[in-house]
Amino acid sequence: MTLVALLRHAETAWNVEGRIQGRTDVPLSDAGRARLRGASLPPACRAMRVVTSPLARCVETAALLGAPDAPREPRLMEMSWGSWEGHTLAALRQSLGKSMQENEDRGLDFQPPGGESPRMVLARVSGWLQEVRAPTLAVTHRGVIRAVLAAATGWDLLGKPPAKLDWTAAHLFELDAAGRPRVRELNVK
Repeated sequence: MTLVALLRHAETAWNVEGRIQGRTDVPLSDAGRARLRGASLPPACRAMRVVTSPLARCVETAALLGAPDAPREPRLMEMSWGSWEGHTLAALRQSLGKSMQENEDRGLDFQPPGGESPRMVLARVSGWLQEVRAPTLAVTHRGVIRAVLAAATGWDLLGKPPAKLDWTAAHLFELDAAGRPRVRELNVK
């Protein structure tokens, strides 16, 4: 078993506004940077190799946590939300009504116009998980963490998740020889 920790980037202005970021390269907010100053990785993650999504919010989070030269891994990028990036879910639900609800009811196969589905994200990230051979901390995104949690628990992204995730904590998964994840411990600080 190989241990992988997934940590979401710190806060951006779009997070505060409830805007969908997806692949839009939004930097950390001053509040996000302030939260990380003086912060350290959870003890379970301190000896791990660190990799990061290439998006600025993750690269900066890794740097502020002591890994300024962390390799960038494109497969750890957030789900592409296509033409919905920059919008809020509330506004999309209001303007799209029933068609938005029908799309959301597809769970792992929910897909924004011109974007990816969570199932597509999982396929992309699974390729990376299959290659991990040493304990690794990945600074990544909510969509990636949710996709890995879905794979680890059998959750189809319908209804409530199997656990409430703290987006400021690390989430630990054990990978078998084929790179399949199993939850080891969630919400690790």
